Amino acid sequence: MTYFQAVVIALIQGVTELFPVSSLGHSVLVPAWFGGSWQALATQSPEGDSGTSFYLAYIVALHCATAFALVWFFRADWVRLVRGFLRSFPASVRLSLQARRPRLSVLDKDERLAWMIIFATIPVGLTGVALEHVFRTVFAKPAAAAVFLFVNGLILLGAEAMRRSAARRKQDGVPVTGGPPAVHPAYLGSPAYPAGVPAGAAYPPGPAGRAEPVSHRTPSGARAASDIADAERSDERISRLPYKDAILIGSTQILALFAGISRSGVTMAGGLWRGLDNEDAARFAFLLATPVILAAGLLKVPSLAGPAGAHIHGQVAVGFIVCGIAAYLSVRFLVRWFQTRTLTPFAIYCLVFGLLSMLRFI
Repeated sequence: MTYFQAVVIALIQGVTELFPVSSLGHSVLVPAWFGGSWQALATQSPEGDSGTSFYLAYIVALHCATAFALVWFFRADWVRLVRGFLRSFPASVRLSLQARRPRLSVLDKDERLAWMIIFATIPVGLTGVALEHVFRTVFAKPAAAAVFLFVNGLILLGAEAMRRSAARRKQDGVPVTGGPPAVHPAYLGSPAYPAGVPAGAAYPPGPAGRAEPVSHRTPSGARAASDIADAERSDERISRLPYKDAILIGSTQILALFAGISRSGVTMAGGLWRGLDNEDAARFAFLLATPVILAAGLLKVPSLAGPAGAHIHGQVAVGFIVCGIAAYLSVRFLVRWFQTRTLTPFAIYCLVFGLLSMLRFI
């Protein structure tokens, strides 16, 4: 693998892992489209494992870069969530390490969201450990990836149709099922729900039901205090989902084991299905993706010290940096995009690229 190939693949991974267009599908299809020595990279994926395939070992390193970019971008949020998780245990548990079941029904938003992420991650974690090699061996081929990328486009279009339908019913005064329940009484009086706000209010008070989009206030690259405040309000809304809905949304990540199905795309679709809007569904998708991507990468990082990584350490170092920067810029862009825009452009892209790839490889 040349340094040029390493940089191109790192850019593709950094963007497509977070954009709802499937990084695994692109890591198979793009080399196949280029052909020649690029094609040899793609054929390694279904034939080997990360201990013998330098391409898979390289992709593992890029997964770690993407996860670190997500952690860094959401670092203030993860600090809150980790503190919430630790706070959810009684003091006696923290001191004596004796297991006691936390009272999940009375947790605050940070505590509740932390447990939601844990519960929602379990299904895809167990499935990935058990079946990841099977999915890659059978489906990580250009023809299959093309089909699933087209299916991914249909999923995104279907999710947008559900969102528009729910919005129309809400405007017409028809109750919408599957959405967040009324605010828990414990939340009233918090910054997101000041005293006097009705317990059934769907969103924090303000113009159009929420604060002005961050993109209209913070043109600079750094996350401002207002960004973080908006993130907390989003967490407040997400945390009002029932735990079963969080598990259903997290379970949709299993579909991303098929090359061509986007993790962030299907997770956002699951969030829209359960009543979130695009902004909150995207945020929940990124939070859910972080531990899964990080765990998948760290579990296989030792392969870089073996034969598979013997001659690509320089490429890995360059690719890690390039991928990390691309992923950071991608998540920054997408967080702002989904405040006011939809999944439709990504759906169209998947349908077009998937159809062209099917014509090319089937």
